[in-house]
Amino acid sequence: MSKILIVDDEAAIRSALKEVLEYEGFSISEAPDGETALKMVLKESFDLIFCDIKMPKLDGLDFLSELKKEEINVPVVMITGHGTIDTAVEALKRGAYDFIQKPLDLNRVLVSTRNANKHDALVKETKTLKKKLNKVLGSNIIGQSKSILEIIKMIDTVAPTDARVLITGGNGSGKELVARQLHEKSNRAAQPFIEVNCAAIPSELIESELFGHEKGAFTSAVKTKPGKFELADNGTLFLDEIGDMSLSAQAKVLRALQENKITRVGGERDMKVNVRILAATNKDLKKEIASGNFREDLYHRLSVIVIKVPSLNERKDDLPLLAEHFLQQIADECGQPKKNIQPAALKLLQQHDWTGNIREFRNVIERLIILSGEIIDDKAVKQYATPYFN
Repeated sequence: MSKILIVDDEAAIRSALKEVLEYEGFSISEAPDGETALKMVLKESFDLIFCDIKMPKLDGLDFLSELKKEEINVPVVMITGHGTIDTAVEALKRGAYDFIQKPLDLNRVLVSTRNANKHDALVKETKTLKKKLNKVLGSNIIGQSKSILEIIKMIDTVAPTDARVLITGGNGSGKELVARQLHEKSNRAAQPFIEVNCAAIPSELIESELFGHEKGAFTSAVKTKPGKFELADNGTLFLDEIGDMSLSAQAKVLRALQENKITRVGGERDMKVNVRILAATNKDLKKEIASGNFREDLYHRLSVIVIKVPSLNERKDDLPLLAEHFLQQIADECGQPKKNIQPAALKLLQQHDWTGNIREFRNVIERLIILSGEIIDDKAVKQYATPYFN
């Protein structure tokens, strides 16, 4: 249900609008002046605001300016009994969505309401899509700790080359982010970045996923399908959790790296590929080699450069920066104002053993955003985060 705020110093106007809009299923709040309305919108979010222009304390035009100053993006329909073209133009300049004169035409009110809600939904959807796109294509590594600064420096040095890079670190530590940064700063940035999660693909399907297959190669191969190596041609192929790849697939990957050629499953023709390989693992590959689970020759092919991503426990000084980043990121994704977190709350979070690394920390921040009030304080952490800690 959409929430609408009606701002007018005339109680009769507020009552009439409320009655009509509640009948249409909207949730209505009221404010007698702009100053009261501003306090309300700073505490809770609204989907639409109807606002009079001539009001005591803070008039409608100044109210619009304050919304803009506070970066509160909500459609505002101005209503006035003193309408002129100049006033309407000024209201639109200050960010008003629409302008309706008194006495109010209730059909006009309903049309404007529906249009404003559709417009707001499209704006929020666009913001969410942009944020998701930026998350994929424009991510930055957040942090100022010594270990993170060293990684950033290494990325800047290695990215312009075609050197293969092995990225190690625990689950949720940010290995994929490092891989994306390597691609985005490389000469292949305009070409595809293709990711394969080797742990998520059954061993009997991994070869088909990587190298593709010909029609009829196996029972379910009803048509020819290109593999990830082909899709990543001239770009970057990121083999995530490569320590979980079968020995059979490892042998074929090794051949592809040695000869820059692949053969589809069920095929006989070799195909040339030009792919930069980035790999990541949360396993100790030297131990896996000793156990016979990983090929030593493939390890040496992949580990021209090794980047070890530190755990969050090893870089707790970065936690305040990460918190601010996620608070803003989640707010943008949801189309809501960013919440603030108090130092006492951050101090409590820094005392936690973050076994789940960045992924766990982001989940906790999202939980705090959903369950806490306007400010995330130490009480909120104790109530909503601490019970979930191990």
